[in-house]
Amino acid sequence: QVQPVESGGGLVQAGGSLRLSCVASGRTFSRNAMGWFRQAPGKEREFVAAISWIGGTTKYQDSVKGRFTISRDNAKNTVYLQMNNQKPEDTAVYYCNSVLSDFSTPFSSWGQGTQVTVSS
Repeated sequence: QVQPVESGGGLVQAGGSLRLSCVASGRTFSRNAMGWFRQAPGKEREFVAAISWIGGTTKYQDSVKGRFTISRDNAKNTVYLQMNNQKPEDTAVYYCNSVLSDFSTPFSSWGQGTQVTVSS
């Protein structure tokens, strides 16, 4: 299975913004809800946000509501995560994956992720 490719991470100061992108294969992306996950050092990977195939339904982890926005471009097999007003606790490696109908259980291969570091 072809792994997704995440990009757009970097170092940002608290209060700053980043936009992550994830390009996935058609098999992973097509007609599937897509999600973003993150894993901080020493912690389990956790759900961040998800979006339905058509884009009309989204779901967010409580800690990112009002700050992060997930979107997708189905013509480009790409899902985005706009992160605003970032906090040091957002520091993690961010991954995308297709998710089940519960909008939070991943079921495809993981990519390498993209590192996001938020300085205080």
